[in-house]
Amino acid sequence: MFRGTHTLKRSFAVLVACLVALAGSSRSTWAHAILLHASPAPNATVPGPELKVELKFNSRIDAKRSRVTIVMPDKTAKVLASEDSGSPDTLAARGQGFAPGEYRLKWQVLSSDGHITRGEHPFTVK
Repeated sequence: MFRGTHTLKRSFAVLVACLVALAGSSRSTWAHAILLHASPAPNATVPGPELKVELKFNSRIDAKRSRVTIVMPDKTAKVLASEDSGSPDTLAARGQGFAPGEYRLKWQVLSSDGHITRGEHPFTVK
């Protein structure tokens, strides 16, 4: 009986040590930029021909090394010029000449932890 208790205590100590090590090593992954709000929103219908994009994240991003791309109805891609959002956690861009149709917003940001986060979603211009 004593031997089983000792083995159980040692197993528990190893488990706790592994959890502490895992928490410490994955700390940087918790800082990845996660999209909190997008304009246009996923599946939204927006007026054209001018398009303003605003993407808000849960952490600071490097807007100069990030980008917004619009996939046009004919499947060609158009990179939008970024602009100052006034907030370190927001990526803003603007473009012209968007006719009615189905589009796809694609974004790529460099987060403050040095990792790249990407995403995309559809929207419609009426």
